[in-house]
Amino acid sequence: MDTHVIAAGLPALGWAIHGGTLLRRLATARRDPLTGLHTRAGWTARAEHLMAKHPGALVLLVDLDDFKAVNDTHGHAAGDAVLTATALRLATWCGGHGFAARLGGDEFAAIVTSPGRTPGLPTLRTTLDQPVTHHGIVLPVSASVGHCHRADLPVPTLTDALSAADTAMYTAKGHGRRNTR
Repeated sequence: MDTHVIAAGLPALGWAIHGGTLLRRLATARRDPLTGLHTRAGWTARAEHLMAKHPGALVLLVDLDDFKAVNDTHGHAAGDAVLTATALRLATWCGGHGFAARLGGDEFAAIVTSPGRTPGLPTLRTTLDQPVTHHGIVLPVSASVGHCHRADLPVPTLTDALSAADTAMYTAKGHGRRNTR
């Protein structure tokens, strides 16, 4: 083989490998390493696209109630078990009709394009409120859920939907834990 061809191809091969590495790092950065869900940045771009495309979209915010007590009482590994279980439960509830994200700490978000194809919000609340067993210890879990239908917004933007869902979530918390608004 001609050494000039090899010499010319090596930089191209190096750039291809470098580009592939950067793409993998970018994909990893958009996923929460603990739960596997999208991060805020990864979720926001896709959610904005779905909001614009689906008039029936539903945006949810989920906040775990008294999560700090789990960490303080049982340790961070127990808290991680609760976060992982919550992520799986929320993603499973969304099914193929939406996707979920971990926004940070004990706060999650989801967007569903066809809410009627999910098991419904009461089922989500019941599912999220199931205890988690970690190393033989049953950990209580409760969550407050706020939601907003795209159709209920005068201007259907993700920012407005998240704001409305956030307001609804804190209203639910004000009516006691384990509520949905």
